[in-house]
Amino acid sequence: MPDRTPPQVNRLKANSVGLVGVVFMAVATAAPITAMTGNLPIAVGFGNGTGAPAGYLFATLVLTVFSVGYVAMAKRITAAGAFYGYISHGLGRVAGMASGMLAVLAYVVFEASIVGIFAYFAQTTMAAQLGVDLPWVLYAALMLAVTAALSYFDINLTAKALGVMLVGEIAVLFAVATAVLLAGGGPDGIPVEPINPVGAFTGTSAGLGLFFAFWSWVGFESTAMYGEESRDPKKVIPRATLISVIGVGLFYIYVSWMTIAGNGLAGAVRVSSSASPLDLFFDPARTFIGGWAVSAFQWLLLTGSFACGMAFHQCASRYLYAVGREGFLHPALGRTHAAHGSPYVASFVQSGIAVVLVGAFWLTGQDPYVHLYTLLAILGTMAILIVQTLCSFAVIGYFRRNHPEDRHWFRTFTAPLLGGIGMIAVVVLLVVNMETAAGLAADSLFFAAIPWIVGTVFFGGLGLGFYLKARRPERYAVIGRIVLEDATERAAEPGPAARSTTV
Repeated sequence: MPDRTPPQVNRLKANSVGLVGVVFMAVATAAPITAMTGNLPIAVGFGNGTGAPAGYLFATLVLTVFSVGYVAMAKRITAAGAFYGYISHGLGRVAGMASGMLAVLAYVVFEASIVGIFAYFAQTTMAAQLGVDLPWVLYAALMLAVTAALSYFDINLTAKALGVMLVGEIAVLFAVATAVLLAGGGPDGIPVEPINPVGAFTGTSAGLGLFFAFWSWVGFESTAMYGEESRDPKKVIPRATLISVIGVGLFYIYVSWMTIAGNGLAGAVRVSSSASPLDLFFDPARTFIGGWAVSAFQWLLLTGSFACGMAFHQCASRYLYAVGREGFLHPALGRTHAAHGSPYVASFVQSGIAVVLVGAFWLTGQDPYVHLYTLLAILGTMAILIVQTLCSFAVIGYFRRNHPEDRHWFRTFTAPLLGGIGMIAVVVLLVVNMETAAGLAADSLFFAAIPWIVGTVFFGGLGLGFYLKARRPERYAVIGRIVLEDATERAAEPGPAARSTTV
């Protein structure tokens, strides 16, 4: 029999963040202003056209159904590894190891991807508004340095910083949308066609439009990663997840609908497919609020993308920490700071990885938006969608064998089954539309390598899992099993080296 004695591990700092903080972290990874300005013009110009808001409506429904099973697991399992822990419990340790490796890949590259779009926004905004023309890599280096510094401390500090930036980006999008609504819309008034559910499946390429709609939510599932640091995780994480999914969905529907209304149906398609797609947002801002709103919009693109990158850094750090504390990769990754309770070693390692990725794209003369942002975002999205799909089926497997008192025909079977099927459809949408989504970067060697990178990491994880099962049973027994057992609100914080629980 393998030794199931739980290892001594360093714990993340409990009671560091509440419901609002977790919601801020999750919504920041979704990055509303980046998702809207980056994805909506492509959906309108080349995807499902003026039916894009209906595409967001469809995505909201699918992801809400997915979240029903996801939060059912969150009520039972609290672990920094989230997907890694859930899948290892529901589908077995081998699948858990493969999924954990894919999740690590996804979140590790997401930060560098967002650094790319931040650097692009910073370079163009500084040049346009202040006449300062600096290389994009300097802005990228600044973001990496500030993110690394903030992540060294308690997660509460990051949550507060993200909260300030998140409120700003949501405020400007909401203000422009509401100004359009109060003015009665643009050339076509307030048309209802954009929210007709049928519109989600029409247009030049409905599949492309739907993929970009789903892409706009990437990161919402990160709520579960903060369970060990939250207050009363069995309540906070499920609530934060549903608030994030539904709240972001309603916001996307409203903003995209009013943005199209402000431009007019034909005008929205024309501007979105032009050489200046950001005018889809800037024109209504200028028309319905004033020129100052465009300037504010440009600056908030910077803070919004920065918040997104910082949130993904936290996600990546916690996955590296979760895998490290179980003895995989390097055990030093599982250390936490004695005073701040942060996964500071994993955080610094993640910063190093991001520096290497950004540096590689810079040294090879790649564009921060066309190549760094787009290619790494596609790589990370492909990996995380596969993991989300497996997680849906893991819910079914877990409750089939455990907690009969919690089994429910909808919450623990039908919803995760439908969510899993929906996730499979999204993966297919990505594969079919990947070349179009990559745009000018589709000709690069890295683009061609993306499916091979994902496949290598996943099957490598499977191989490692089978190897541990056959040759290292004591290590195999720990895969995805370090969880936080307490299910009630914590009255006191555990010491920095609290004993873990393996399940």
